[in-house]
Amino acid sequence: MRVFLIAGEPSGDKLGAALMKGLRARVPDVEFIGIGGELMIEQGLDSLFPMDEISVMGITEILSQYRALKRRIRETADAVIDARPEVLVTIDLPEFSLRVARLVKAGSDIRVCHYVAPTVWAWRPGRAAKMAAHVDQVLALLPFEPPYMEAAGMRCDFVGHPVVTDPQASPSDEAAFRLKHGLGEAPVCLLLPGSRRSEVTRLGPVFAEVAERLHEMNPDLRLVLPAAGPVAELAAALCDRLPGQPLLIDPRGRDPEEARAEKRAAFAAADVALAASGTVSLELAAAGTPMVVAYDMNWLSRQIIGRLLRTDTVTLVNLVAESRTIPEFIGANCRPGPIADAVLRVLEAPQEQARAMRLTMERLGRGGPPPGDRAARAVLAGLGIGDPEGS
Repeated sequence: MRVFLIAGEPSGDKLGAALMKGLRARVPDVEFIGIGGELMIEQGLDSLFPMDEISVMGITEILSQYRALKRRIRETADAVIDARPEVLVTIDLPEFSLRVARLVKAGSDIRVCHYVAPTVWAWRPGRAAKMAAHVDQVLALLPFEPPYMEAAGMRCDFVGHPVVTDPQASPSDEAAFRLKHGLGEAPVCLLLPGSRRSEVTRLGPVFAEVAERLHEMNPDLRLVLPAAGPVAELAAALCDRLPGQPLLIDPRGRDPEEARAEKRAAFAAADVALAASGTVSLELAAAGTPMVVAYDMNWLSRQIIGRLLRTDTVTLVNLVAESRTIPEFIGANCRPGPIADAVLRVLEAPQEQARAMRLTMERLGRGGPPPGDRAARAVLAGLGIGDPEGS
């Protein structure tokens, strides 16, 4: 059995690696081809080219790299058709993945499965109908998504979110982290300005000003910045601008598992977090860390997306728990003063977020089969292949 996979971001690489592991457990001789990152490569993928070449966010960013992306889209579609896999699994990154899927369907009858349902419940609902022309099956991370996809004519399986299986720091890990970095009993605020260069560049100045205000209002508050590997240099520069005694969790030059463990400990030790909008809100919820969410885009993206948005929140914890306990400051509302005030309010009264975070984890599949395993079973079921183990 041959499976072609496409991932273009760290979150997609994680999903792809878990899916590959689940597929190999059921079909030991499965062959993997495609595009992915370190985790997928560890599972046996020989990536056609570096994953970060296709990781692009934002309307103006896509336009600026249009020629290079168009070339890679064509090259990738040709590689899929030449490989003749039983299934093409595109993982998130719709700007790239769905264009590849369209070309593959135009030139073959290869089955296409898209992993991560588009946010049609938030904006541009017509995307589901357009997808149905070249996507056979969708794997959804969120429990309320299948009806949107099925209404457009695609099979859709809720497989759970990978955050529910992420390891969490223990109380002893948290205590060791505080001792190692001299945090004592001081309150800790995480700053998480994103994992993409465009995000850190845009949000960094806002987060730095928030930090200044927080330091003025609560000098005992310690600031901790866990840097994502691709933007560690930018995060280090941002940390140099922070007041007090900021702590940078820098993964560069370290054993990857050791760096991940320290990040988990930082999440557990934190009393509050200021985070860019995205899946990091679920990582924080999994760790039980109260949060405030902030995000901004360039002017053009803000105007277009703002007019298309169909929901009053973009924070996944709010959506999954059907609550609005996580304060968020998006677009024009992404201003340092109100954000700093919200961080202090959450720091003083974090309890109201606890129930929403627990409910979110339950609804995303905590306590059930691992999402990668569920995703593998769904892909095989879509191909008409039953589970050999009957589970």
